[in-house]
Amino acid sequence: MNFLSVEELSKSYGTKLLFDKITFGVNQHQRVALVARNGAGKTSLLRILTGAEIADSGVIAWRKDIKYAYLEQDPILDENLSIAEAVYQSDNPVLNAVRAYENALLQFEKNDSEINSKNLQDASSLMDQLTAWDYESKIKEILYRLDIPSPEKKIRELSGGQKKRVALAKILIHEPDMLILDEPTNHLDLEMTEWLEELLISRKITLLLVTHDRYFLDTVCTEIIELEQGKLFPYKGNFQYFIEKKAAREQVENAEIDKARNLYRRELEWVRRMPKARTTKAKYRVDAFTGIEEKAFSKQTEQRLEFNVKMTRIGSKILELKNVSKSYDEICCVKEFSYIFKKGEKIGVIGKNGIGKTTLLNIIMKQVMPDAGSIDTGDTVVYGYYSQGGIKLNEDKKVIEVVKEIAEFIPLSNGSHLSASQMLFQFQFPADVQHSYVSKLSGGEKQKLYLLTVLMKNPNFLILDEPTNDLDIATLGSLEDFLFSFQGCILIVTHDRYFMDKMVDHIFAFEGSGLIRDFPGNYTQYREKIEQEQKNQIAIQKRLDAKENSKAPESPVITMSEKKKMGFKEKMEFEKLEIEIANLEAEKTDLTDKMNMPSSNHEEIIKIVERFNILTEELDQKSMRWLELSELV
Repeated sequence: MNFLSVEELSKSYGTKLLFDKITFGVNQHQRVALVARNGAGKTSLLRILTGAEIADSGVIAWRKDIKYAYLEQDPILDENLSIAEAVYQSDNPVLNAVRAYENALLQFEKNDSEINSKNLQDASSLMDQLTAWDYESKIKEILYRLDIPSPEKKIRELSGGQKKRVALAKILIHEPDMLILDEPTNHLDLEMTEWLEELLISRKITLLLVTHDRYFLDTVCTEIIELEQGKLFPYKGNFQYFIEKKAAREQVENAEIDKARNLYRRELEWVRRMPKARTTKAKYRVDAFTGIEEKAFSKQTEQRLEFNVKMTRIGSKILELKNVSKSYDEICCVKEFSYIFKKGEKIGVIGKNGIGKTTLLNIIMKQVMPDAGSIDTGDTVVYGYYSQGGIKLNEDKKVIEVVKEIAEFIPLSNGSHLSASQMLFQFQFPADVQHSYVSKLSGGEKQKLYLLTVLMKNPNFLILDEPTNDLDIATLGSLEDFLFSFQGCILIVTHDRYFMDKMVDHIFAFEGSGLIRDFPGNYTQYREKIEQEQKNQIAIQKRLDAKENSKAPESPVITMSEKKKMGFKEKMEFEKLEIEIANLEAEKTDLTDKMNMPSSNHEEIIKIVERFNILTEELDQKSMRWLELSELV
């Protein structure tokens, strides 16, 4: 069943063409991702589909009985409404019944008067009539999973991230036939993102979305359409399939362009030599030359600059945190955290929203003072801090001027220099955009430019707070290339799991109540470790419960002589385990020392981390068995 059909759609802003006569459709149960560079027109296309903007030409046809909901990148909600009023706004009788019940319950909890009691009974009866209790449970789960504040709180009191989550909760609660989502994972923590993935797949929701989250694309989407140079290229598959087929397509196109350019050069020589009095046959050749020229310059082969920035020299002493603690009122963000940073470390910081990640970064930058502990920074450390708040860029300046104000050239380790224009090109700013004004940039392009101003200052310690938000996939690749070649320290807060897995070899995991776990490995390895620990904990609890349940309520007292004693086999196993555990502990200590040593060999680090995780799991199992046998001693 076709939900949406788009035919011959075109849109331009002045001389800038966004898309030209594009055609596509979305069928029931399809989950389609729209992929493009920042500023290519992704958000404009979504807004045109939902009627928020007008196309220059073309036809958009929605199936008559289809209801859709649109999550904007920066949703606009009525600031005077409460969260409950914003979320429950609907003509759906079941949703209205749930809202009436929640209001009646809230009033009854405040004052259990006779009137409030009667209102609660009436609301409960209506819920029974409409069989709305399951629906109410779904709503509560959505609000809980997205960490929505108290329903009485006003929209105007919320942060930008909270508003985005309220808007997302609203459209998930309303359960439309089709969702149109613009960067839905922005402002979601990792747990929220993984929950949203499962929800969209399990509900078999028809979906059209824009997102830079590559794991989300790979897990959720069944089809990808790429918007490039005003045209659409469809791919029937997930993100991995898209990457493979896009590379193959570009290889074919580049070969055709190279062929056209060679022909163009020959034809250009012929046109220049031709006399003015042309024959009909010559005129045909001139017309064909025009077509060859268009093909030859239809698309420049994408170039990826490989560079190693010559960063400011960094000494042996970098940064040491000693028993750092910080609380706000009753909320503890950081508790007695200590760490000594070493050269070349790439550390990812993960945790739920509002748990204290940004607070730690601000403490390091000395923008926030800790309640206790000390921060000792080396004399040679030069920080580059990309904060979520960003900086205010001068809208009246050209893009190239903003970068040149910081540096005309950036030195490379091989003795050469990279110009401001080349640096902009590396981060997907073509020549025409470099010489346009900042005010003309999209939101994502402004984020890219801000990130570039941080990197251009030649720091040797990068602190990046959500650098991947609003960046397109091509720019993420460029940023990854830059960070791979960066020889200093990097501390990254990001909810992009793909980026985290690819970039970091160490994790600071905020686990609540100010506790920060120092974990050697990337995000996926950390999640696997946590899941294994949870399984072990469940297994231990089951054994304890079984042991407790097996005890008779009036069992006779068992003397020491009647207790089970350790047999010969158990004794031998117990003694063997003590030796094995000691050896494993020694190997673990050795691996820990190796991980703490600076190393440029990424493959070696990965092997060490993999062995460390296997060893830890084996140590847990043997320790658990040792405890079981020790009860028999």
